[in-house]
Amino acid sequence: MLPWKRVLRPLAALLLTAAAVTVPATTAQAAGAPGSGWNDYSCKPSTAHPRPVVLVHGTLGNSVDNWLGLAPYLKVRGYCVFSLDYGRLDGVPFFHGLGPVEKSAGELKDFVDKVLAATGAAETDVVGHSQGGMMPRYYLKFLGGAAKVNALVGIAPSNHGTDLNGFTRLLPYFPGAADLLSKNTPALADQVTGSAFLTKLNAGGDTVPGVRYTVIATRYDEVVTPWRSQYLTGPDVRNVLLQDLCPVDLSEHVAVGLLDRVAFHEVANALDPARSRPTTCASAFE
Repeated sequence: MLPWKRVLRPLAALLLTAAAVTVPATTAQAAGAPGSGWNDYSCKPSTAHPRPVVLVHGTLGNSVDNWLGLAPYLKVRGYCVFSLDYGRLDGVPFFHGLGPVEKSAGELKDFVDKVLAATGAAETDVVGHSQGGMMPRYYLKFLGGAAKVNALVGIAPSNHGTDLNGFTRLLPYFPGAADLLSKNTPALADQVTGSAFLTKLNAGGDTVPGVRYTVIATRYDEVVTPWRSQYLTGPDVRNVLLQDLCPVDLSEHVAVGLLDRVAFHEVANALDPARSRPTTCASAFE
């Protein structure tokens, strides 16, 4: 049996997150677009890259910090890049992606429409990290997004939820814990394996016709577990394990989305498969 401290630590962190975000913030933090050239609504997609890229942050992320690595990486390669904030809770600045996932998908829908109107493109490509790789699937499946999205690339996405290495199974043993999650941080509850939201999302198949799907997972993911639960099944799906591309890549859940240039290289391949080049450990230096 695992030591109690090891068992309770992740569960306590989960519940503390749910409780902490309800405390009124003492200072306001604005997340504006950095001076890197992304979220530039005057950007017009090129012939080489005809679709704008929409970046969708993960739980507790935001439109800036989650993309300080990937957004400039794509921008310098000629893409029009945009990112949104979604799932914001009243009184909780900076840390977003906490509201109900279904509602967040509606915010993504509105944002994609805004990007397409500004750029004149007919479709976009979507790249998301963690919840941001899973939530767009609701948009594609239920909100008409399949007609406006060419490809969805999920980096460590919570496609089938997470059991936090089995710790979420302890929730029933802590009276009120599940209610705390649902009330204060709905997105956390929605991402627990077997939730009503995920049951609805995955019923009838993981994918919808007309969209290409790529999942980039890391063996060392400690947040979305088991890591194989990130994979999708269906037509036009490519599931990639980062360590199959670079065996010495030790990135875990956060690092793979924030700074892993091996993963970024594979994102670029997924966005432009006609010009893709093999991803290896050396890709980190390109």
